[in-house]
Amino acid sequence: MNVVTDSEQDGRLIATKLVGVLDMKGEDEEDTRFLREMAENATRYISSFSWCESILDSYFGGGVGGIFVIFLFHIHSGRPDVDPWIWIMTGDIPSAYLPVSDCTSPEEAFETYILGMKRWVEFARGNTDGIDEEDIPPVNVPATPEWAEKLDKRLGTLETTIRPFFQDDEAGSDEAP
Repeated sequence: MNVVTDSEQDGRLIATKLVGVLDMKGEDEEDTRFLREMAENATRYISSFSWCESILDSYFGGGVGGIFVIFLFHIHSGRPDVDPWIWIMTGDIPSAYLPVSDCTSPEEAFETYILGMKRWVEFARGNTDGIDEEDIPPVNVPATPEWAEKLDKRLGTLETTIRPFFQDDEAGSDEAP
C-alpha cells in the first residue's frame, strides 16, 4: 500500500507541472483539434482496462498533435496494486501505459516507451535472446517481422522528430538567455 501512497504524492507533484487536458492548446486550431482527439483516444484506451474504474483527471505531458502525445491520467481503481497515476502514450503508434512509479516525467516516459517498443520490435523479428517476454509491452498488432519493420520505422521518426519535444531544456544548455 505504501507504493500507492508514494505514487499518489508523486503524481500530484508531477501534475502541478503539467497543463490540464481541458486547458491544452496546440500551435494552431488544427493542432489543438488533433490533441483533443488524441486525448479522447487515450481516455478510451485507459478506460478499456477492467482495473480502471474511473478517470479522476488528465493532464497534457507534451507531444505533437496527430503524431505522438503523452498524457498523465489520475484514475480510481478498486485494486490496490494499480498505480493511481498513469502515463498514456498515444498517436500514430501503438498506445501504451506506464505507472508514475516507473517514470516520473514526460521525458522519462518517452524514453521508456521507445525502449519498450524497441524490445517489442526485436521480439517480433524473432531476436528473443536475452529478452524476457514479461518485459515486452503489449502491442495491438501481431508480433511478426512485417509489423516489426513498420513499427521500427515509426520509432525512428519519433526519435528524430519528436524526442526534442521531450528533452529537458536545462540539460546541456550553456547559452545565456
